[in-house]
Amino acid sequence: MTAAPRSVGAVILDWAGTMIDHGSRAPAGAFVRAFATFGVAITEAQARGPMGRAKRDHIRAVAALPDVAAAWRARHGREPDEADGDAILAAFEPMTVAAAADHTALIPGALATVEALRARGVRIGSTTGYTRPIMQVVLPLAAAAGYAPEVTVCAGDLAEGRPSPLMMWYAMARLGVWPADRVVKVDDTPIGLAEGGAAGTWTVGVALTGNIAALSAEELATLTPEARAALRARAMVELHAAGADLVIDSVAALPDAVAEIDRRLVAGARPRGAGG
Repeated sequence: MTAAPRSVGAVILDWAGTMIDHGSRAPAGAFVRAFATFGVAITEAQARGPMGRAKRDHIRAVAALPDVAAAWRARHGREPDEADGDAILAAFEPMTVAAAADHTALIPGALATVEALRARGVRIGSTTGYTRPIMQVVLPLAAAAGYAPEVTVCAGDLAEGRPSPLMMWYAMARLGVWPADRVVKVDDTPIGLAEGGAAGTWTVGVALTGNIAALSAEELATLTPEARAALRARAMVELHAAGADLVIDSVAALPDAVAEIDRRLVAGARPRGAGG
């Protein structure tokens, strides 16, 4: 008997910068404000550097930056420690809840993409670096706008967050889709793509709506074609370096990317993270 051609069975999507919050504005601003609460100024670029990680890990990474650590020593007379990280997270979380409530607009094309994939029998899940309390605000607002993935796995739900594969594997188990090369992870950050690669799935990077571009839809629309092309090229370099199998401008182009992955599966190709 000839085996049926294999095809994508599930897509697992990131949230901020991928499906909502064009430019991933909410978390970046909240990190800047949270550190400022403790008398330490950080730049938005520093805040964005580890984006995609679980927020406690993200805070740890920012605090370890030489300039930030020096500023912390100057303000507090000592190195930042784990208790400080917990205190920053305690400040960050309500700030992000407030910011996220104002940044839940779906990225253009997101709903049409989900509808097109579901029409093909593709299951829809999600993972996020946001904690469960933050997502308790985001989820109902996204659902009211028409987007409700079948599974959402948050930072803190499991023993480790990104770039470990645990959230991906849990989402895949909940969706009942396997093996890993029938799953696609979609993300705007290198850490989020690394999560998919570690899980052995296909990975699709999002270049222009997320953390690398760091622009609202309105700001992106004002760019000249040359500036937009340069931004796309820079994002593509970063996302391919992180292991992306494909890079698209936005989630609006995901159905075509999934169709391309289906063609690759039929041809016997495997994801980069699986050694293909």
